[in-house]
Amino acid sequence: MEDCIFCKIVAGEIPSTKVWEDDDFFAFKDINPVAPVHVLVIPKKHIQSIAALTPDDADVAGKMLFAIQKVAQVMGLDKDGFRVVFNTGEKAGQTVHHMHAHILGGKEMAWPGV
Repeated sequence: MEDCIFCKIVAGEIPSTKVWEDDDFFAFKDINPVAPVHVLVIPKKHIQSIAALTPDDADVAGKMLFAIQKVAQVMGLDKDGFRVVFNTGEKAGQTVHHMHAHILGGKEMAWPGV
């Protein structure tokens, strides 16, 4: 999608601090972190949100969990724990309409909140 900031990050048109990448996903540090470790994981394929997934996206959705797992390992969060957040829709706090997961960690977290 040509107007999507995350699509532009994947294309290298907007700089980011890359953490990890494979053929299907891109992970980078959030520019406004709410935890010591705050990384976004996005599919390279533009999907607006979890609510916009179709049965044809099942492979992407499943692989995304393994991408999240890999990023948590790269960031050293796999031993102590981490939180994964998907904001879906504006009322849930989604500000960029490209499906993405927030990986949060590096501190003990309370519930609810960070």
